[in-house]
Amino acid sequence: MNPPPRLAALEAKTISNALKAPGGLRIPYGACTVRVRAFVDGFADALRNVYGAFPFLTDDGFDDFHLVIDRGRGARRWVRPTARFLIDGVEPFEPFPRSNALPYFEWGVNWCFAQRFNQYVLLHAGVLALGDRAVVMAATPGSGKSTLAAGMMLSGFRLLSDEFGVLDPVSGDLLSMLKPVALKNESIEVIRALSDEAALGPIYRGTRKGDVSHLAPNANSVEQLGARARPVLVVFPRYRRGVGLELKPQLPEEAFARLAFNSFNYSLLGPVSFDALAVLAGRCQVYELTYGDLPKAIGCVRALLNSNGEGGGAREY
Repeated sequence: MNPPPRLAALEAKTISNALKAPGGLRIPYGACTVRVRAFVDGFADALRNVYGAFPFLTDDGFDDFHLVIDRGRGARRWVRPTARFLIDGVEPFEPFPRSNALPYFEWGVNWCFAQRFNQYVLLHAGVLALGDRAVVMAATPGSGKSTLAAGMMLSGFRLLSDEFGVLDPVSGDLLSMLKPVALKNESIEVIRALSDEAALGPIYRGTRKGDVSHLAPNANSVEQLGARARPVLVVFPRYRRGVGLELKPQLPEEAFARLAFNSFNYSLLGPVSFDALAVLAGRCQVYELTYGDLPKAIGCVRALLNSNGEGGGAREY
């Protein structure tokens, strides 16, 4: 049986027709699947740009979330047109400008994951792998985590996620939650300059998070959606303009506290998340990484991951 075509191989009209059909379009993110229908002009083309390596799926099957991007009501269909985000028929947000349908869809999907996906421990973290060895990069917004994750993917790492680190509390494995990487403001040009292979969508200016552009996951990452990885390294990245690269080891108890702080559902899962994060913090080498030069930071993480995270002592580069 032939594999389904990739979205990039199809015309936007084919994707648009699938989005408007009763069954909608299925998007496999790895740990879960989303079924989406959309009735907004231009959304299919935007989706094709940043999900180009993903398979075109319209078949029946179990889906974790059912979403709709619909047109605004009344005059808002024509005057300063808006779009609406719905999950299971419920509209959790105010309508948004139709021209920004893609970034709001991405933020809406993130909200669904953070609020309603509690089968696993969810970390606010980028996860990347070389082979089956993975690094968890946990950090608060504005730390440079997504920029570093994007740069690593473009440098040969497999991207599992830049936003949701999905930790199986039973096996300790990491699963993919693969979405386009949302780059903001100056990070857009940093990534564009880093690699000719950076497949960036349009820049959406003046959103509530500033200027935003989405980096499409590459084919290697999409093809390995179902491949788990074992965590061997935890990094807490922090970008600071103009500084040298500094790597500081973290004690397991420090790592545990920071991982718990950067978890979406730590309190909800209680003992399950406590045990899972204790094991993660104890089994991995853990560092705080401060960087001002993206290629040097990528090389540093690569070296740590290739050595299975073994090492020690504060280092400055």
